[in-house]
Amino acid sequence: MRVPSVRTGGTRMHPCSRTAWTECRMEWCQVCGIAGVTSWGGAALTDDADVLLRGMADTLAHRGPDDVRLLRDHNVGLAFTRLSLVAPTDGGQPLVSPDGSVVLIANGEVYNHRELEAGLPSGVRMRTRSDCEVLLHLYQRDGLSFLDHVNGMFAFVLWDRRRDVLLFGRDRFGIKPLYFHRDGRRMVFASEIKALFNDPGTPRRLDWDGALNDLGLSATPSFIHDPVNTWFEDIEMAPAATIMEFRLADGSLTEHRYWSLPGADRQSDASDAEYVAAYRDALTASVRDCASADAELGLFLSGGIDSAAVAALAGRVQTYSVLTGATVLNGDAEWSHRTARMLGLPNEQVLFDVDAVPGVEEWKRLLWLSETPLCGPEAYYKYELHKYARTRHPQIKGMLLGAASDEFNGGYMETYAEGPGWEGFMRSLDGFARRTALLTRPRYAQWYGILDAPLLRDTALGGRPQDPYEEYLRWKYRSLQQYNVWHEDRTAAGNGVEARVPFLDHRLVELVASVPVDRRAGLLSDKRILRLAMEGILPEPVLSRPKVPFYHGEGRLHTYRTFTAMLTQQDNALVEEALSTDRAREFLHPDGVRENLARLHSDREHGALELLLRLVNMGLLESMTRDLPPAPVTGRTASALSSVPVEDWDAEAEALSARTLHRPAVDPGAVYALGPDVLLVGRADEEDTWYVLVDGSIEFVIDRASEELWLKVLRALDGVTPLAKVLAEAGCSLDRMRPLLTEALEHRLVVAA
Repeated sequence: MRVPSVRTGGTRMHPCSRTAWTECRMEWCQVCGIAGVTSWGGAALTDDADVLLRGMADTLAHRGPDDVRLLRDHNVGLAFTRLSLVAPTDGGQPLVSPDGSVVLIANGEVYNHRELEAGLPSGVRMRTRSDCEVLLHLYQRDGLSFLDHVNGMFAFVLWDRRRDVLLFGRDRFGIKPLYFHRDGRRMVFASEIKALFNDPGTPRRLDWDGALNDLGLSATPSFIHDPVNTWFEDIEMAPAATIMEFRLADGSLTEHRYWSLPGADRQSDASDAEYVAAYRDALTASVRDCASADAELGLFLSGGIDSAAVAALAGRVQTYSVLTGATVLNGDAEWSHRTARMLGLPNEQVLFDVDAVPGVEEWKRLLWLSETPLCGPEAYYKYELHKYARTRHPQIKGMLLGAASDEFNGGYMETYAEGPGWEGFMRSLDGFARRTALLTRPRYAQWYGILDAPLLRDTALGGRPQDPYEEYLRWKYRSLQQYNVWHEDRTAAGNGVEARVPFLDHRLVELVASVPVDRRAGLLSDKRILRLAMEGILPEPVLSRPKVPFYHGEGRLHTYRTFTAMLTQQDNALVEEALSTDRAREFLHPDGVRENLARLHSDREHGALELLLRLVNMGLLESMTRDLPPAPVTGRTASALSSVPVEDWDAEAEALSARTLHRPAVDPGAVYALGPDVLLVGRADEEDTWYVLVDGSIEFVIDRASEELWLKVLRALDGVTPLAKVLAEAGCSLDRMRPLLTEALEHRLVVAA
């Protein structure tokens, strides 16, 4: 079987009848938001519904500042806030079919709407230029199969008056959100959870038990296939790739799944070159779709191949990059600058100063915007980058991203691999599958991992997946929805921007997921299919640059320093607020949380930062649901960040490092020693090789032949002798040793005695 080809201000709102809409322009305008309420059993909504709809629209104002419309008709109320990227002067919602029987509100974009419109019956005429209007006509023609050929990112609510049903639908990857709360009488729904809290009947409680049992929150290395966690009790999320059909007569629900990840193709006779060509065509088509808009778009350029590929295919576009200590050390800042230069694109290096730390209220606003305890450094940097872009270039309403390439293209192979190459990656996936199975038989755990050789077969656990890689893809599919598209949506929407993700195109994902088992190593190792597809489009240095983590890697220490300082500012204000509610104290150990924070403050390499931050976030969300913060749009301010013009990275590298890296001073008069958990070890049979051990593990290897002076200095740091004397006796200058001493002090390999 061959690889398939790819075609390439203030508001006044009133109840509305089915033909009369109330339209309101916001005077304080700065992606789309949808919300509504319905009652079961035919009971009409009362005037209270108008207040609720108004409140939900106000809460979602940051998502759609260009247009606000409300509808209340008998037992259905709808609210819509719009960000206009396509047909900015036409296409307001709700959209209504010509016969008035179907009403639609939608958030997102239907990229292939022109193609779909062309396939409609000859008598159908579009009444607006909105890309979403085609969904009405597809539904009337195809029923519940109407999304089968739709390509885009969307969440919608469709009201079929004749059938007396309400449909919820989301795109295949859940890029656009939709949440709801229901009981025996009614249901409320919205693009963001916080909007539901305008309803007095919606509970405001964190789901502590569900969160603490979520293996993603604790970063447990196991496959997770549970439904996406909303983190709040009695709040549900409409599943991706699914149409939910609610019968308004009684509130009963049926679900229709219209797409699933495919498995490996067992009959393909396509060559590697054909797979690569099909991938190139699919990516080109996806970028073209995502770059189509009637408003200006920008692009976040990280310096890796993913965002570089989007940049190369998107054409002339303004690019933005994060300039921090972490991105300086891991090379992202440098390579984003170089990549933009090679592609002839403007690039702004947005500076996060060495002393920049999110303030207490600043972090709480971001957390409330994001609505997830997984809010962390990545969300902060993305949010601030969006804010900078909107302040600097207000005309930009959409942002292209390189996100979601790693998950399906083998980008995490080196992250998880237990050994070299694809074989090492597959061994790690076998371990993930085993740990997942042990969750159902925890008493078996003692028999695994005791000895180097296994004692029990995996069949003792009830078998293992026939294809762990397919389980891995399903896990990544879930984690994308739980983390990646969630925070990408909120950080963009919080600034009146729409995030566009070309790598989350089902044509691309279906292609790489269907690669035959025996071809995966050749096509998916370290994103090989993407690298080959971009040959001749991207310069070779960009093609071959290895993947590095966005804010971890070599620069992790600087990220940890920033967020440790955030947690400890104002006498640990964020932590103390997180511990302030009864329910938080029911689950969190106050003294233990404080002790771990103290350890972080004294040892920034301590690995608990992200886990601790997630629990603190849970406590803060608990506190904020008790006393609801203002709507996100009210706290939005212009960016205080600035960009650093870079002409010659090599010539300016030292100055850029000075502005982003917190370098400890080296005092020649001070007395230094190895850190308390650091040992310098040599072996009698290896006289020329020494090892630096941290907590008993080898962290660095020192070759005596090439680093003899550095070895002499380290061995002489006895906690008694001043550094100047140590250097003199070793026969070297401070200038020569300063970079190594600075790095050793940074990582606490060396400490002041």
